[in-house]
Amino acid sequence: MFHAGPVTRRQVLQSTACGFGSLALAGLLNKPGVAANPLAPKTPHLTPKAKRVIFLFMAGGVSQVDSFDYKPLLEKEDGKSREFNDARNVARSGKGSTARVMKSLWKFAQHGKSGKWASELFPEMAKHVDDLCFLHGMHTEGVAHGPSTLFLHTGSTTQIRPAMGSWVTYGLGTENENLPGFVALSPSMGNGGPRNYGNAFLPAVYQGTAIGRPGIPVAEAKIRYLLNERRDDAAERAQFDLVQAFNREQIQSRKLRDGAGDAELDAVIDSYELAYRMQQFAPETLDLSQESQETLDLYGIGAKETDDYGRQCLMARRMAEAGVRYIQVNYSDNSNNPAWDQHSNMPKHGEHAKRVDKPIAGLLEDLKRRGLLEDTLVWWGGEFGRNPFAEKNGTGRDHDPDGFTVWLAGGGVKSGFSYGSTDEFGHMAVENKTHMHDLHATVLHLLGLDHLKLTYRFAGRDFRLTDVAGEVIHPIIA
Repeated sequence: MFHAGPVTRRQVLQSTACGFGSLALAGLLNKPGVAANPLAPKTPHLTPKAKRVIFLFMAGGVSQVDSFDYKPLLEKEDGKSREFNDARNVARSGKGSTARVMKSLWKFAQHGKSGKWASELFPEMAKHVDDLCFLHGMHTEGVAHGPSTLFLHTGSTTQIRPAMGSWVTYGLGTENENLPGFVALSPSMGNGGPRNYGNAFLPAVYQGTAIGRPGIPVAEAKIRYLLNERRDDAAERAQFDLVQAFNREQIQSRKLRDGAGDAELDAVIDSYELAYRMQQFAPETLDLSQESQETLDLYGIGAKETDDYGRQCLMARRMAEAGVRYIQVNYSDNSNNPAWDQHSNMPKHGEHAKRVDKPIAGLLEDLKRRGLLEDTLVWWGGEFGRNPFAEKNGTGRDHDPDGFTVWLAGGGVKSGFSYGSTDEFGHMAVENKTHMHDLHATVLHLLGLDHLKLTYRFAGRDFRLTDVAGEVIHPIIA
């Protein structure tokens, strides 16, 4: 098409590359007639109780018998040798071992109107027990950090599967098309690394966006290349439109030639469009300077021990408020021996607790007073727990995947409530046992997703987060 006189950039894009530059621009402007945004909100299977999830991942495994699973027998039996069918020895030799019972290093007390037990390890969280729903009968797959961490995040110990946040955004889309649907704050590169927030065989648009990493102060955590300091907004937009026009021309030519498109190129186009929108909106979401001093103090921001995790928790609240669907808040490091992994030095649990206790309590308080806790599901826990006996007769505890505690809050679960239990030593789940697949199914259910229907066909079969297992834990739902 020929235009007399000056030709605008819009006219160039409309008349070149088969008009695909115009389609890209129209997509950004939400004009009708353009392919649907894969992150657009989708209709859930069920009536949801929660709109979003904040997952507070305690990498390495917090000891349940030193935190929220009170076992008086441990103090009574402290120092005595007992037979335990611990997971590691059973995996190695097919039988358990004799080990020395080790009491908790922290005193327990009952808290709140519900009278729930919590130790001195988490004094600030203990003030919020009336908002928490404890799952004391958890058990999982894998005896080492790598497999168990992958299982926690993806539902598989070995295979490359989509992370839970990817499944959630695939099933529901995002509440805010200008931000990612799934964000991982300071994820570790160890024990699964990017697979813990990866999309695997789901379309790339559903992968998690990582912000920061362990070892870098959270105050310096940024989305790389979010802003272009060399070009102004107009020049940036012109370049973006042109690149997208070329990309869409390439897709069209492949469709004409092969009768099919290119999934990878589609993903590139989607990611470019999201990245462009993020340039306009993400900086404000990540800017904590807009918060009051009272709010910063609530999260422990500015204090040496709590500044880092406090910033992560406050960032999570701002993202939840802005419409991010799944926010993974990691307390971890980049090694293969993650934070809470105290095999020979249980007092180290105390150092880690001081860094996360106040920020997590602040997050709960902040969500509650803003009315966000009602439709935000907060999930706290690690990949497994720790044994109630001393490892190698020393001063630490080994991994315990057979019985541990996680808690949930808000998002449609009962408050001041406990479900399931371990044996009298706090070692094995024995009553109302809850497998990690059951927890996955329940979180999806609270979001309005039926874990049996949330499937994706790949390599000739339908996959789902819970594989061929998982039962919704209906007794914990309010």
